[in-house]
Amino acid sequence: MTKKNFLILMILLVVACALPFLVSNYRTFQFTLVLVYAIALLGLNVLTGYNGQISLGHGAFYAIGAYTTAILMDKLGAPYWATLPAAGAVCLVAGFLFGLPALRLEGLYLALATFALGVSMPQLLKYHHLEAWTGGVQGIVIAKPEPPFGLPINADQWLYFFALAVTILMFVLGWNLMRGRVGRALIAIRDQHIAAEAMGINNALYKSLAFGVSAMYTGIAGALGAIAVQYVAPDSFNIFLSIVFLVGIVVGGLASISGALYGALFIQFVPNIADDISKAAPWAIFGVIMIVFVYLMPTGIAGAFRLLAARWGKGAQSQPGPALGPASPKEETP
Repeated sequence: MTKKNFLILMILLVVACALPFLVSNYRTFQFTLVLVYAIALLGLNVLTGYNGQISLGHGAFYAIGAYTTAILMDKLGAPYWATLPAAGAVCLVAGFLFGLPALRLEGLYLALATFALGVSMPQLLKYHHLEAWTGGVQGIVIAKPEPPFGLPINADQWLYFFALAVTILMFVLGWNLMRGRVGRALIAIRDQHIAAEAMGINNALYKSLAFGVSAMYTGIAGALGAIAVQYVAPDSFNIFLSIVFLVGIVVGGLASISGALYGALFIQFVPNIADDISKAAPWAIFGVIMIVFVYLMPTGIAGAFRLLAARWGKGAQSQPGPALGPASPKEETP
């Protein structure tokens, strides 16, 4: 990482830490959801952006993570922070196991299989034999955690800082993962899976691992989302949630770590903007805005920023330097 990039990250971190003290509690809650969605989109980007496996059912893993946290907190009295690793572990196993049979599917067939998973999840959560744990159609209400150690902040601000810490941790782990051997293997399988297998890469293992890691990220996001919203219900995790996640990574930028954050801002705030523009047809306005973004930024918001940065750097290098006068003649030696 260059010194310039490190400085930019430090400035963004300072702004992020100051944000909950500058906006209302409702806005703080919205920005908490942005962090939650950013983790989920980063997980989906690992699978779709870096490995090329299309998923239309990641809302199911989000629901599994949310219900894992809700059940542990409501039924077993577990502390909220301890439920995040549990939700991640459950979704890691679920994603890995789902990825095994999905190895035989590619492209639209894999998308259809994940779509079926997303469609069936709300019905499974309503299954009467599971009502004792899931609460059925009524769902589960979670108590909002209070700030620890007597910190002079309210509960919304504390949840924001907690989500920010988890988001930073997950993004650092994701950045290291994608820059390492695993990330290079996933990209190789995405680009040329036959050549990757000929080079000794275990395609089956890495594709299943991509599913597991992606589901783990999304499950942790679901756990954080359940804590922030303080309520889980089957109808909150319909297939529309999975489609919104896919929209987020496309608009934010495929195969981009920072694109997850841009996509999260888009799916959190653009529907509100569309609703302010037209109360009668907000989703029509949302569709128009999405088409404009995709048309103007075909590589996503992150790709557009990279292009602007490259052009800015190229323009700075092409500027002429300070004018120099004629060289002074050398003094002759006697």
